[in-house]
Amino acid sequence: MATRAVIIGASGRMGQSLLRAARSFADLAITGAVASAASGALGRDAGELAGTAPLGVAVSADLPSALASADVAIDFSRPEATAANLAACRSAGTPLLLGVTGYPEQIEAELAEAARHIPLLVAPNTSLGVTLLIELVRTAARALPEAFDIEILETHHRMKRDAPSGTALALARAAGEGRDLPADEALAGAGAARTGARPAGQIGFAVLRGGDGAGEHDVRFLGAGETLVLGHRASDRNVFARGALTAALWLAQQPAGRYFMRDILFSDQRLA
Repeated sequence: MATRAVIIGASGRMGQSLLRAARSFADLAITGAVASAASGALGRDAGELAGTAPLGVAVSADLPSALASADVAIDFSRPEATAANLAACRSAGTPLLLGVTGYPEQIEAELAEAARHIPLLVAPNTSLGVTLLIELVRTAARALPEAFDIEILETHHRMKRDAPSGTALALARAAGEGRDLPADEALAGAGAARTGARPAGQIGFAVLRGGDGAGEHDVRFLGAGETLVLGHRASDRNVFARGALTAALWLAQQPAGRYFMRDILFSDQRLA
C-alpha cells in the first residue's frame, strides 16, 4: 500500500515541485494538498495547479481533515504557520517533515515536545547532496587547524525571504560543531555586515540574492597559502522535492523522535 502524504504549502514553489515529483514515486500517494485560507488556489485540483495531470485532490485550507487519512505530512509553507501546523500534526499523530526555514526561535521548544509524540524531521535543506556537504564541512572543520578561517557564501533567487538561508546556518552550525563552538558563537557572524579586521575564529557569511537560481553554497577554509572549498550547486528545484519525498517515505516508518536528513543518508535504506 502506498504511503499517503499531505503537502502543506501546496500552492508555493516547493509545494508545486513536490506535487510534480511525486508522480515518479510509485510507493507514495498524495492524499491532501493544503494552502492558506487566503490562497487563490483553494478548490483547484492539486495536480492541475502544479501543471500535471489531475490528482483528484482539491487544494484545501483544512489541515486537520487532510491529516485524518495521512501517513506523513510535508510542510513547505510559511514560518508564521509553523506552530499551528506542528500542533495539528501532533494532535493527529502524523509524522511531519518540516522544510520551512526562518521560523521563530521559540518554536524550538515546541519542536522538542512534539518529537516526543510523533516522528519529526526538521530539514533546512532536503537535497541529499547538501546533506552530505554538511557532514563534510563538520569533518573538515574538525580536521583542519583553527588557523584556517571559515567563510560561507550562498546565492538564492530574489524572492528568498531569509538571509542567511537556513542551509547557510546549518553549514555554520556543522562547522562550529567540528570546532567545538557553542551554537551562538558559530552563528555570531550571521547577524550583520562585518567591518574592520576579521575576528579570529568567527565564521563569516556572504549572501547574494538575485535571479531565479535554486541555490548555491560554498564553504571556504582559508589558510596561509591554501584554500579548501566545499560546495553544492542546485540547478533544478526538483532535487529538493525528490529529497523531501524520499525522506518522507522513510520518516513515515519511524517511531516518535527528532530526526535529521543525515539519518536518511546514512541509514540502511538504499536511496534512489
